Amino acid sequence: MTLVQLVEWAKDKSRFQTVDDYSAFCEEYLSFIVDGLQAVIVAQNENHYRFFQYRAEGNFNVSRPINSNLMISVDAFDDAKENFNYTLRHIREVRDNVMRRQVINKFVYTCQQSIGAALDALPAGESNKARKINGDLFERYIRLILRSIGIDVHDGVVSVPVTINKEELFKMAYQHDLIVEEHGEVRAIGSVKTSSKDRLDKIFIDKFLYNRLTNVSTPHFAVFLNDVQRKGREPHYGINTTFLTGHFKGYTIKLNALDGVY
Repeated sequence: MTLVQLVEWAKDKSRFQTVDDYSAFCEEYLSFIVDGLQAVIVAQNENHYRFFQYRAEGNFNVSRPINSNLMISVDAFDDAKENFNYTLRHIREVRDNVMRRQVINKFVYTCQQSIGAALDALPAGESNKARKINGDLFERYIRLILRSIGIDVHDGVVSVPVTINKEELFKMAYQHDLIVEEHGEVRAIGSVKTSSKDRLDKIFIDKFLYNRLTNVSTPHFAVFLNDVQRKGREPHYGINTTFLTGHFKGYTIKLNALDGVY
């Protein structure tokens, strides 16, 4: 499959409706990068990060940083897929099983970064569109995985009534990536982002406001794909971390801690 075909596939969100759809795309992308790249650039400051440079059909663009410790090779993909699917079917065994947890980490990372890296081949004028597609597909992927292990989860709007003196005055609407329900009751709320950059504050504040308005301690959690970005100029590329350490610590101590962060 050519890069142009892969990019068109990645742009079409209708083609990602099941967990297996993500696996199918990933396998094709991994096959392409074996000999379809202009170059693989090693990050100067963190050598396990790689950048894929495309040929003319990809505008000679350089991809996002790819963590080679997590990215699965095409030769290992079939075994990884089998292990991943087995792990989802036996998810209760994962809690204390380091190997099985790593299977999930690496497979999810590889499938989603394959989509993001393919979209990096788009012209500069379409970069915002690419980020939106990539983010939407990551949210969907996490929801599909959670549903596959039996969790009732969806995205959407939660309406929170605002009451004064026991009288409901109006409702506030909250848009969420993951709404976990049990018997029609919201049990947890999650945010799914490809990076925490520029998005961390809202997650903490959403928990504070939601729980304050409802008077219920509903757990809030966050799932991030990665927190690095490219820095420097070719060929001296490196990576910068984008995780806002001070903000995370400040909100955790002074506002409220999240109930889970991945």
